[in-house]
Amino acid sequence: MNELLDGLWRASIWLALGVVLLAAARPLLVGLGGATLAYRSWWLLPLTGLALLLPLPALPVLQHVPTLPVTVAPASVEGVPGAASGALWAPVLTLLWALGAGLSVLRDGRAQRRFERQLGALHARGDGSWQASADPGLPALVGLWRPRIVVGPHFDQQFDAEEQALILRHERSHRRNGDHWANGVLLLVRAVFWFHPLLPWAARRFLRDQELACDARTVAALPTQRRLYASTLLKAQLVHPVAPMACHWRSEPVLKERIAMLKQSKRKALPWVSGQVLLVGLCLGAGTLAWASQGSAAIGAAEGAAGHAGLDRDIEIDKMPPPSFPRSAFEQRQTGVVTLRVEVDAQGRPTEVKVISATNPGVFDAVSIAAARSWTYRPALKNGKPVAAAVKIPITFAMDDDEDGGESQ
Repeated sequence: MNELLDGLWRASIWLALGVVLLAAARPLLVGLGGATLAYRSWWLLPLTGLALLLPLPALPVLQHVPTLPVTVAPASVEGVPGAASGALWAPVLTLLWALGAGLSVLRDGRAQRRFERQLGALHARGDGSWQASADPGLPALVGLWRPRIVVGPHFDQQFDAEEQALILRHERSHRRNGDHWANGVLLLVRAVFWFHPLLPWAARRFLRDQELACDARTVAALPTQRRLYASTLLKAQLVHPVAPMACHWRSEPVLKERIAMLKQSKRKALPWVSGQVLLVGLCLGAGTLAWASQGSAAIGAAEGAAGHAGLDRDIEIDKMPPPSFPRSAFEQRQTGVVTLRVEVDAQGRPTEVKVISATNPGVFDAVSIAAARSWTYRPALKNGKPVAAAVKIPITFAMDDDEDGGESQ
């Protein structure tokens, strides 16, 4: 697979681990810091993703790497089904991922546009909000770049002055806290990882925690108005959130949780601080593990090669069918040498294949890497135990009349 697919695979694994970790830790976080801490815990996922993008420190250069030369002749054109299929699957999977991501963006974009069209004409109000001509699920904070608090056409008749103030305070809290930007990031994540089985649940839980946290922030400053806040929630229109860039005042899936949260008393300072410390520890721990996981195989190979002088046996390759000779290169009578460095773990699996040099760059690289990944390796031995190490493999692509008695292996 190419670098894009490898990166998506690693990020998907860490996304799954992060979601499972948050689901397991959520009851404890809610108990220590309430809805606000639970919502803040979702920072773990983007921080872990960013950690995967951070570069690792340079590893020491291997002082000794055994070499296993390979010669490829035109007789092996169309020769290795595994290599050919490996080279074919990468662009096919990349295309499927791109199509899925594009369809996800189009779906969410259409939902947002449909919701905004249903609002009709908007008119500015004296309290800083905007009044819509129709009510597809209002009040709500609508938009990303220029978020506006939009209320329904019967807002003044449906709510009294105190209730209106609570609703507007809630929506302003969404805007001040940047929840509309968080929804934009969620839209992007849903597009990139549209194939991830845990993402739909995580997205729903994230939006619920967002509303609960906004409620907690709003009533924290007005503790005596909890009952009024709950009754105001019940008076609004019941909606399913269908607009990716809208923070609805009243959402059906989380209504019971919001009412229950309003009954909770103010939390003590010590558990709250403990919750913050726990959350920081979770984020730092997950990010560090994700960052270190990028180089676990490479570090293992470097350690194995550093003690190469004490190896009982170098890496061996049991099955080594040569890569297929590219048809375009054969037709143009192109030749070249591609030198690979293959890192093999203690189980004999190729963990990384890199092109060290190529006399005809870009012509034979892909088929060489695909073939090296399909070979069967026996790991190096040190003190009788298999260890990670590396092997250098120069692959010569030569025409029949250019070979000097060399045989394809």
